[in-house]
Amino acid sequence: MTQEELFKKLIAHSKEYGFVFPSSEIYDGLSAVYDYGQNGVELKNNIRRYWWEAMTRLNENIVGIDAAIFMHPQTWVASGHVGAFNDPLIDNKDSKKRYRADVLIEEWMEKQRGKIEKEVEKARKRFGEKFDEALFRQTNPRIQSIAEKINAVNSRMVEALEQNNLAEIKKIIEDCEIVCPISGTKNWTDVRQFNLMFETKLGSVSDDASTIYLRPETAQGIFVNYINVQKTGRMKIPFGIAQVGKAFRNEIVARQFIFRMREFEQMEMQFFVRPGEEMKWYEFWMEKRMRWHRAMGFGDEKYRYHKHEKLAHYANAASDIEFEFPFGFKEVEGIHSRTDFDLGNHQKHSGKKLQYFDPELNKSYIPYVIETSIGLDRTFLLVLSAAYAEEKIAKEDGSTDERVVLRIPAPLAPVKLAVFPLVKKDGLPEMARKIMDDLKYDFACQYEEKDTIGKRYRRHDAIGTPFCITVDHQTLEDETVTIRYRDTMEQERVPASRLREIMADKVSLSNMLRQI
Repeated sequence: MTQEELFKKLIAHSKEYGFVFPSSEIYDGLSAVYDYGQNGVELKNNIRRYWWEAMTRLNENIVGIDAAIFMHPQTWVASGHVGAFNDPLIDNKDSKKRYRADVLIEEWMEKQRGKIEKEVEKARKRFGEKFDEALFRQTNPRIQSIAEKINAVNSRMVEALEQNNLAEIKKIIEDCEIVCPISGTKNWTDVRQFNLMFETKLGSVSDDASTIYLRPETAQGIFVNYINVQKTGRMKIPFGIAQVGKAFRNEIVARQFIFRMREFEQMEMQFFVRPGEEMKWYEFWMEKRMRWHRAMGFGDEKYRYHKHEKLAHYANAASDIEFEFPFGFKEVEGIHSRTDFDLGNHQKHSGKKLQYFDPELNKSYIPYVIETSIGLDRTFLLVLSAAYAEEKIAKEDGSTDERVVLRIPAPLAPVKLAVFPLVKKDGLPEMARKIMDDLKYDFACQYEEKDTIGKRYRRHDAIGTPFCITVDHQTLEDETVTIRYRDTMEQERVPASRLREIMADKVSLSNMLRQI
């Protein structure tokens, strides 16, 4: 199965099992807008809680807020979004499709890196155990040639984007002979900039209404509340402010399912530090945020850092944490050293003093900021992508069966445990209901009695339920039940009276938090 086929199956699975639906589907949907179904919203809530508690519970100097989506329009002038929040877009004249020009170039570079990896794999098979990969990468002429092309194109792109040289960006696309993925032609328009913010009107009469924006990020809500939080919370530097909330971007090239949407949710933390100490804290949060990701248990090799060569207008250092999705390594979280750009500009445009008086240094200054910004929807897709598996199962008669399973970490799973009576008679449903009613106050549970026990197991494998509890005739005799484990399909007999204790340990979020 190719990665493209896997991704299509994942999208179909998400809809079939109540994770993600196309928005307004009965009206043929709305491009790049999605709704979360009954299982999706539970998974999303659990991921959100995992992030929130990792920030606010584990760090005594980080607190949370919930700022409004609507903000004074001058906020976005001060932040630079009105003047500089643009994407370079290009159209193919034959397919009539529009693309981000920089993404086309980045995808071309990724294909070239793929060629290098193919050369390495061919050499590995040819030389076997004697193969020295590092030496081969350094000395092979073809690899060296491809690497030089990648570096040259990347340098040109970075310089062109920094200088807003749109003609040069188009020239790179032409020089690389990049074709439209739909038409296969190189018939491109010129590159032009497109502002990503949604505008709306505030006011009851259209003539008197003022233009405001749906926020394109949640960070500015933190910055404009920085002084309120610092004073009311008596916060001392270094300290952080965390927020989870919706943001909106008029993405022209929204694609790859929920990876890039027009309405999405961000989990951001702004960490305020002394000027001159920002790089120490930048490195600190780079490492700590990677530990948060790895604690989910999907494999360290699935993650990598990507250092930005082209920095945003507010940053003096920036890196992404990338995850290997079915469509390649892509950004899921950014860590940025934003300097004092935001607070400095808001102080300038508002006329309000946003300086911090440092009693240890006996002076006032505008703090520098380290930002961690992670997409909740992208993390949701990360979890689904990493958890999805199709397996063949050997049966006792020598034949094989198949199952689709989501190996979601137990603390994040939408349903923590399912309770089944083995059959719908002999008092087993009543006993199962009694156990269910006892456990539902502590855990997200589901009760099922329809179909065979095997079909019930398969349904819960498909939504990621880590534990299924079966009540059978032996339960009526000795009050024991069977726990069936999703990942191994092994079964364990335990006293029903111990279920709460056993489940509490296995689904506790603290097990993941302790690894950070």
